[in-house]
Amino acid sequence: MKTLLLLVMSFATYATFADDFKTTEDKLISAMESSIRTDKEKQRDGNRRPISTLKFFGLRDDMKVVELIPGGGWYTKLLAPTLKEKGDFAVAYGTSRIEKSLLNTDDFKKVKVLAKNNKMFRKDGARFYSIENTDLDTKKADMVLTFRNYHNFDFEGRKAMNDAAFKALKKGGIYGVVDHTRRHMQGDNDENRRRFDPVLAIKEIQDAGFKLVDYSTLHYRLDDELRYEVGRKTVTGNTDRFTLKFVKVKK
Repeated sequence: MKTLLLLVMSFATYATFADDFKTTEDKLISAMESSIRTDKEKQRDGNRRPISTLKFFGLRDDMKVVELIPGGGWYTKLLAPTLKEKGDFAVAYGTSRIEKSLLNTDDFKKVKVLAKNNKMFRKDGARFYSIENTDLDTKKADMVLTFRNYHNFDFEGRKAMNDAAFKALKKGGIYGVVDHTRRHMQGDNDENRRRFDPVLAIKEIQDAGFKLVDYSTLHYRLDDELRYEVGRKTVTGNTDRFTLKFVKVKK
């Protein structure tokens, strides 16, 4: 009887989980079909698999979410409409492009910009970026996400970003990181500047107080030999990427 009860409870929990994401998924699908997205952006949907990726991280449409380094806004265009009605969405670090092109439009005016005094720069002769003034000035976020950005920063920059994400999240909050895979323990060379060792990423992020709770093979690519720069014609659009899910386990 006890076993049967546990099975019923497990099924009920799974059903609730699925129903919860169904609403979020419908909003993501609607956002993916929006005319504000360019044809080039839509062409990347099959490779980036945004719905499956965000489902893996546990996104819900009523969450408080921060996206770090949104770039041109590929994910911003999906997250902002999905969270617009019931959630809270903010962007931080390297937001100038979307502030000019996206956030001044009616559908995106609710998006908050955090860490406005943030500064990203490369020191003279440096390969990677440094980052200053990283405090996100927000508390109890449910989720912090960053996509294909971790590789851009030097050690101090990565540490500052991880620490800022930890500070901004509530206990139990999720930190989701996706990036191009580098061979484990491989030193820097001209071909791997935009790749990062996932084992080192896990170490650094756990050193900030997070716990690795899951990883996904959604972006595993067998035919990416991890040898070439991600912009090469033979690799671009088909890079192997690690997809890591961490949780804040301390206050």
